[in-house]
This record gives sequence, structure tokens and C-alpha cells, in this order.
Amino acid sequence: MSTEPSSLAGARSVSSLPRFVQPELATLVDRAPSGGGWLHEVKFDGYRALARIENGSVEIYSRNDKDWTSHYQVLAEELAKLPVENAMLDGEVVAQLPDGTTSFQALVDVLGRDGRGTRRGGHGQLLYYVFDLMYLNGFELFGVTIEERKVLLKHLLSQQPEGGRILFSDHVVGGGENLISQACALGLEGIVSKKSGAPYRPGVRGSEWVKTKCRHEQEFVIGGFTDPGGARVGFGALLLGVNGAGGLRYVGKVGTGFNDRLLRRLGERLRALEVDLPPFAADLERAPKGVHWVRPVLVAEVSFAEWTRAGGVRHPSFKGLREDKPAGTVVAEE
Repeated sequence: MSTEPSSLAGARSVSSLPRFVQPELATLVDRAPSGGGWLHEVKFDGYRALARIENGSVEIYSRNDKDWTSHYQVLAEELAKLPVENAMLDGEVVAQLPDGTTSFQALVDVLGRDGRGTRRGGHGQLLYYVFDLMYLNGFELFGVTIEERKVLLKHLLSQQPEGGRILFSDHVVGGGENLISQACALGLEGIVSKKSGAPYRPGVRGSEWVKTKCRHEQEFVIGGFTDPGGARVGFGALLLGVNGAGGLRYVGKVGTGFNDRLLRRLGERLRALEVDLPPFAADLERAPKGVHWVRPVLVAEVSFAEWTRAGGVRHPSFKGLREDKPAGTVVAEE
């Protein structure tokens, strides 16, 4: 396959690079697609990030068009050295621990320490796994097949020194059932499967990109909290909800997955958001009594065993705050 965008079917010459593009999103499915017509990638436990490069200047945006360049400065510095006139990349920012695994909570901690993606003490390294290429050197690549886009992307990233923070997210063709089993056995979050020959569809959550998770995990809106008990600090548990046709629906509370430092910091933020009336419009009768209500603006990433028949979550555990996701977009991924 060619490494020149001008020679690829579907590539379109453009006069300028857009400031931002809504990324394509994956639909949650119960089983990984079978057959050889799919490209399967690791599902990373991090923040979606789109990198815009033009004449050595780099801007990095969240999937909801928030400028996070200052948070990812160490990544922006490496991206600026790529040998391109202009480009737009799509990928995931993660925090890699010393044992090689990634951790969402470590990512939150890394970004919260000094704003440069480095954490004192060596407990997390910021990396950018890039899995797609939307623009390159004056050409829009939406109409180019995913295989050809990834060839271009791999060639581009191969021109940087080894050992850097900007990494190519490789894939496996076919064998989705076996790959998800292996991913789960290794403790990974899951896989993302992309239809062979697919174009890039900005802003679409369709059937050509699907995700299969090893465990139930999604975002929830924080609508309240309970008081801490015993020697616990900060707060006891968070009250969680999802948006629906009738407003914010209560789904349960989560009280595990926190350390003392996080309990104190998040507790301070919650108290500043306290309100008199509950934000939940549905299933409020299942919420505990004597709690503190808050404005529903914070979003929590939570893993859990399963959805109950009543629409609640069983055995939830807190993973971190999703500073990149507006509370109004959070719905149940059932």
C-alpha cells in the first residue's frame, strides 16, 4: 500500500486543516465480531485525544472539543517533531505504570499533579496510542479505507526515534472471539473492532466500529454523597445516575475504589456543589436517606458486576473522574 496520500482512492485535497473534528465512536456489543472482515485493536483505559499538527504547532483536544494541550504538553512536544506539514491524529492518552499496565486512576493522578503529564515519584508515564489518521499534508482521509489510513499512520510514526511517548496502536485481523478472551485474561479493558475497508465517519457511533468489554464499565453522573463513617475521611459513597427520557435516573451508590487523598480532594469539590433538592428525577425512592445532594456536573468512571433487573448497578467500584465528558451526555450503555 502507498504511503503517499495523494495516490489513495478516497483522499481529498483540502486548502486548510480544520480546527477540530468530531471523532468516530464505537458501539458497545456483547460479543466481538467473528470472521476475517474485522480489524481488532486493544481498548485502552484512558482519555480519547485528537492531535492537530500544523507547521510544528500542536493542539490536543478531547473528544468533546476541550483544549487539553496544556495537560498533554509533554506529548505535544514530541508530536511537534513529527515530519509533517500538517496532520490530524486520533488516539487515546493513557498512563503506563512501571509494570507495563495502564491505569485510569493513575492517568487522573498524573494529569492532576503538574500539568505536564509527568508525575513525581515515577508512578505513571503519559503515552499517546494513535489508532487513526484523519488528515495528512493537505489531504482529508475520511474516504480512505481504514487499512490504508493505518499504513500511512504507521509509516509516519516510524520516522520518530524509538522509546518515545507517541505510539502506533496495532491491530489483529480476524479472530475476535479469541482476542477478547486473551485480552480479558491479561487484565485489559477489552477490544475495539473496526470493519475492514471502512471509511472514517466523523461524529458517528455506528456498526463499523464496535467495542467489547471484559467487564461492565461506564460513566455515571454524581448526584449526591453520603457522610463518612468511622475513621473514613471525605465522604462515604457517591450517588450515581444516568440520563434518560425522564431526566436523571438514580442507579446506585459506590463506596469502594477510593484512597484517603482522593476522598479528601473529591469531598471538598462535592461540598462546594451542594444543593437543597435532589437532581434525580427517576427512581429517587431507591436512594438512601439523609444524604447530601449536589449539582449534577461531575462524571465518575465506575466498573461494576452487572445491571440489576431494577436498572441499578451491582458491586460498583470507582475508577476515576471523567473531566473530559459533560454530564449531560451520560446515558446507560446497556
